Amino acid sequence: MSTEPTEKELLAKARNYCARQERCQQEVRDKAYAWGAHREAVEQVIAQLIGEGFLNEARFAEHFAVSKSRQKGWGRRKIEQALQVKRVSKVCIALGLKAIDGDEASDQLQIAVAKRWEKLKHEEPFIRKGKLVRYFMGKGFSADEIEAALEFALQGRD
Repeated sequence: MSTEPTEKELLAKARNYCARQERCQQEVRDKAYAWGAHREAVEQVIAQLIGEGFLNEARFAEHFAVSKSRQKGWGRRKIEQALQVKRVSKVCIALGLKAIDGDEASDQLQIAVAKRWEKLKHEEPFIRKGKLVRYFMGKGFSADEIEAALEFALQGRD
């Protein structure tokens, strides 16, 4: 008995996989290979899923970018890198990054910077600021964004 799924089984599994949440092509490709499918069958199934609307990379990129920004507090750089790792096209990445509300992201960053500043109780302000900047750069924010958020967070505290 063969462990490779038939094309009907593969398509049904892939539809179910895509129906649960937004997916990119690479996620579906990786999952199909894990199920034991071969390249030709996988590419055919992906083409059919795109035609049926189960797979849409632009929609995936928008959802991914907005959710990572809101829920995880990621910056544009980290989101862009994560989408590149998932092999999403540059056009779709740009669409996803446009979907992020700049004001909302800025407000979230200001709140997060203020909270993080309070957590860092190191007596040397220079070291405290360095730790804060490194932390938020790791989350994908630019030094300028962090600096602006820190200035806003520290207003009225001096």
